[in-house]
Amino acid sequence: MANVIEIQDFSAPELDIYARLTENQLLNRADPANALFVAESPLVIGRAMDGGCVPVSFLMEPKHVTGRGAEILARCPEKIPVYTASLEVLTQLTGFHLTRGMLCAMRRPELPTLEQVLTGATRVAVLENIMNPTNLGAVFRSAAALGMDAVLLTSAGSDPLYRRASRVSMGTVFQVPWTYLPKNWPEVLHSLGFTTAAMALRKDSLRLSDPRLGETEKLAVVLGTEGDGLAPDTIARCDYTVMIPMSHAVDSLNVAAASAVAFYQLGHLED
Repeated sequence: MANVIEIQDFSAPELDIYARLTENQLLNRADPANALFVAESPLVIGRAMDGGCVPVSFLMEPKHVTGRGAEILARCPEKIPVYTASLEVLTQLTGFHLTRGMLCAMRRPELPTLEQVLTGATRVAVLENIMNPTNLGAVFRSAAALGMDAVLLTSAGSDPLYRRASRVSMGTVFQVPWTYLPKNWPEVLHSLGFTTAAMALRKDSLRLSDPRLGETEKLAVVLGTEGDGLAPDTIARCDYTVMIPMSHAVDSLNVAAASAVAFYQLGHLED
């Protein structure tokens, strides 16, 4: 039997995770052992648990206790609190409209090392300073669907475990291995046997269909931040510059759309 607690006092400190703490506060860089994140929707929560993330508490509509959330709650110790209220109250409390009316606060897992993430990997995505959580989540979803082995991020970008990022990713942030890169990442990837391909529209860029890319044993596809794209220094440090040909005077694709095209062409897809 779930430990169901109907919300009576909106100021209860147990609800701070959902109602008052920012995602950066949940990240809690000063005390990483107690860092948290919030997952939204039964699908995302289930995939987070499949990935080894540990629930701390739930916040949901009452109907989900015996409905969509029942299978998830059955996987948890009975002592975990399950706070409930109507969707209207939950939306007012959290400040967001809830997808599927269910949230879960979870322990943030320890990040794997770069070497662990790259063990056995031959196709990886490198994301330089992707700031928008929606774009980040969409890139992860494309990476999972289109055969990329891992996603590597620079520290200045958005957090894959932000609620919006994990929701847009459909929980694939818990399925695709990922970690953060050191500042000298092009050199590190080269030392690990990876060829780096910077996505940028330049006169000397290879087309995405160039056979040299597909024939490369270990390839890192490098995508840049929204608007400005990759830094010139990053492009200079990569082995290839690669473009998706444009028509109708369109200068570029959104980074999430560009990632889908690139991963489809270069990732591991089964016939």
